Amino acid sequence: MSTTDRTPETGEYDTSNSIAVRRFHRTHGMLPPAVEAHDVQLQRCLQQLSRRERSIDKYIYLSGLRNTNVHLFYRLVTKHITDIAPLIYTPTVGDACLQWSHNYLQPEGLYLSYSDKGHIASILSNWPQHVEITVVTDGSRILGLGDLGINGMGIPVGKLALYIGCAGIRPEATLPLMLDLGTGNKELRDDPLYMGSRREKVSAHEEQEFMDEVMIALNEKWPGIVVQFEDFKNPFPALERYQQKYTCFNDDIQGTGAVVLAGIINAVKKSGVPVKGQRAVFMGAGSAGVGVAKQIVQFFMEEGLTERQARESFWLVDTKGLVTNDRGDKLAEHKVYFSREDNAGKQYKNLAEVVDYVKPTILMGLSTIGGIFTPEILTKMSEWNKRPIVFPLSNPSANSECTFEDAIKYTRGTALFASGSPFPSIDYKGRSLQPGQGNNMYVFPGIGLGTILSKATIVTQSMIYASANALSTALSATEIAQDWLYPDIARIRDVSVIVAMGVIRAAQEAGVDRETRIKGMKDEELEKWVRSKMYDPHGETRRVEQEVRGFIDNIAGKGESRSSNL
Repeated sequence: MSTTDRTPETGEYDTSNSIAVRRFHRTHGMLPPAVEAHDVQLQRCLQQLSRRERSIDKYIYLSGLRNTNVHLFYRLVTKHITDIAPLIYTPTVGDACLQWSHNYLQPEGLYLSYSDKGHIASILSNWPQHVEITVVTDGSRILGLGDLGINGMGIPVGKLALYIGCAGIRPEATLPLMLDLGTGNKELRDDPLYMGSRREKVSAHEEQEFMDEVMIALNEKWPGIVVQFEDFKNPFPALERYQQKYTCFNDDIQGTGAVVLAGIINAVKKSGVPVKGQRAVFMGAGSAGVGVAKQIVQFFMEEGLTERQARESFWLVDTKGLVTNDRGDKLAEHKVYFSREDNAGKQYKNLAEVVDYVKPTILMGLSTIGGIFTPEILTKMSEWNKRPIVFPLSNPSANSECTFEDAIKYTRGTALFASGSPFPSIDYKGRSLQPGQGNNMYVFPGIGLGTILSKATIVTQSMIYASANALSTALSATEIAQDWLYPDIARIRDVSVIVAMGVIRAAQEAGVDRETRIKGMKDEELEKWVRSKMYDPHGETRRVEQEVRGFIDNIAGKGESRSSNL
């Protein structure tokens, strides 16, 4: 296409572009005449954000910015990641999903409905870009909010914004993908503004057939595409069916497990209790809870325990109490691995009873039951342990099992704490204490980047474990001295490089990598190579200037060549 008939792309409406670039992109005159420095652009963005009081209004503004000036949006994200991340993902994305159909303004991904079955490939052909990674959901279990149907599109959109901002995957190489398989949420089906299909959720068999077609079509159009599954009510079937055939992983199970494991590795070191003395009570025995527990089992085994010893270090609690073999109900398949058989016939019906019975060193929450880590339970944790490990991981903040303030207050400042949602720092006895946040954004961007760059054929469990181990090593000396369990989120791009390198090395060791150019690289050389492959929105203006200059010089050179031949 010539420059005279091309349509400008959203990233080309950038007021930092020079007049020459604007002429080339045919945006000259469509933008105000000032050529602005990046800092000036960001100042305007921050000012516009500050004028909006509600987080959801900030989210809507940022979505508009991403869709009209993508590079400026990611300059804002990377420059102010600590402040912006909660606005584009958790906790604000929960409200965004609840209101998705009501606040809808523009396309932000691809929707595949069950009625499209048999025609998935032709719909994928409508997507104009080459895709390297997609985040896929059916909206059936969004955060702790339940079945939101297509309103769950906010999750793939937000997740991929973090892949781009945190790990430097190029924006045009990402695809937010929503599977509209109906919804069991009658309130949504009756809402006149709901934009999804108004049908009951399809059966498990129908979903599997649909998913088979989707996975085949994705890999035929974009061979080697990385598929990240997210927020499926039952995430295990898809992961188990496809993980040995396609390049895919599930962040709810594997990503959550990896980021929590990294925090646990550091917390166990600080607790002074060896792995063989650790006792972990999990409030929440769903897919995420079991996934996390299995990751920690692997760590315990790496530290010298047998698999049975490691597994028996866990007590899982669900809505019916301690998960045991003999409590009288049929256990979901994923719970069986951790089901206790040493309870001597006694059933412990709630968390308080289990805690008194186990006297745990680790208290983990993935229940979405806000406040269930009561003052009494937290106080007991500090009585039994010099440094109790307390991880309330449920999202959003209202569903967190306890707050950072309560954890510190009732453990008398001794808790080794990490949460799923952000909490403010607090002053305690003259010290400023910073909460750890076991946010999946510490690992999934690096997992995606490492998988893409290594050209891995599958995502192995060793690659997931390597991401956790790499993250646990990413703290600075200052962060370690301040008792932090996770790095400063402001360093997330550096952290993602460390995680990606761990994933690449694990892929190489497993023999699933296909990028031969980096096989012999030493760590220093590999790090430089990884960084060179990352999208940098701050360098985008300079890159475009160089491309345009090179194009113009090339045209001029050809003109001179033709003249000399006359």
